[in-house]
Amino acid sequence: MAVLATPTETQKLKGAISYILSLGALIALLYFGQPFFVTLLISIVIALILEPAVCLVMRARLPRPVASFVVCVVALLALYLTGVAFYTQFLSFYRELPAYSARIGELADSVTARVEEMERSFQRLLLPKRAREQERQRMEQAPPAPQTQRRKKPAESTIPVLPPAIQEVRILEDRAPLLEYIYDRLGSLYLILLMASFVPFLVYFMLSWRDHISRAFLQLFEGQGRLAAGKSLEGIATMVRGFVAGNFALGIVLALASSLFFWVFRLPYPLLIGPMSGFLSLIPYIGLPLAMAPPMFSALAIYRTMAPYLIIGTTVGVFHLLALNLLYPKIVGSRVHLNPLVVTVALMFWGVLWGAIGLVLAIPLTAGIKAVCDNVAKLQPYGRLLGD
Repeated sequence: MAVLATPTETQKLKGAISYILSLGALIALLYFGQPFFVTLLISIVIALILEPAVCLVMRARLPRPVASFVVCVVALLALYLTGVAFYTQFLSFYRELPAYSARIGELADSVTARVEEMERSFQRLLLPKRAREQERQRMEQAPPAPQTQRRKKPAESTIPVLPPAIQEVRILEDRAPLLEYIYDRLGSLYLILLMASFVPFLVYFMLSWRDHISRAFLQLFEGQGRLAAGKSLEGIATMVRGFVAGNFALGIVLALASSLFFWVFRLPYPLLIGPMSGFLSLIPYIGLPLAMAPPMFSALAIYRTMAPYLIIGTTVGVFHLLALNLLYPKIVGSRVHLNPLVVTVALMFWGVLWGAIGLVLAIPLTAGIKAVCDNVAKLQPYGRLLGD
């Protein structure tokens, strides 16, 4: 006799199915709305970082809109000056790029020659002695290779010349895939620039209308829900400021140490590759190889032996390990409170969902979710699951 499900079990099953469908719809919305959500989240993070500066300027008896405008202008000016400094260094590096290209070509030829020599040595080990002797005699008795014929001039080319109409059609056919590729890339670049142009305006309006937005948001809740929402907002703001400020301070320390070492080691453009190596080192899991890439590439133009590259790689690795094992837990980890397993899963999830920018936003997003769970009674078990 079949056992029928009770109404309670049916309701639980319907609730589970509804929860799964809602979660799937949310993930699809985040995936297809990536430009919008990424732009909004970046603007929120920047606004939370600049909020203390706005409060400081407001002490001069300036209204919030004026103080927000002053802070945004100063931040844009600082960003512009930083970009000009890096652009100047990059132009100098670009002028010497042919020397780096020639050095890379030499390294590629050297590696190819060594690989071929290893293949021949491996074959000699595998071949029997008699077979090696026969191969040597065959090579000695082989006739000399004919001299390479002189390259024909373009006028002596045997390629048939097509009529102009057919040539034009063929050129258009050859260009079509390239033009399509460029068009696709330009479309993505245009979307990125379009979304980036909204960031300053979003940041300004978030700062200038902060009080109104906070009051209106809290009015959406009642009783204990309003108190939990207020604590959640405060927790998210504190976590984001601490996380970004901690990472920035740690990046500055690594950038200064790396630039000083590269300058002492006589590497070209230490003021360019030092900050690049220092901040790339902060990327989770792949930070070490990324941090090694700029100094290794810069050393190609001046060093020919392996010893300097080993010293550079070892020093960058020591900086990376010291920063992540000694400084990161004290400066950043104490503000996030996420266990390593959750961090790894978060990086995988947001990286698959949003790509490179997802790896950057993965930890603050997950820490923000944990801050909400910690302040909502029904979600506190999930907060403990995410925590350390």
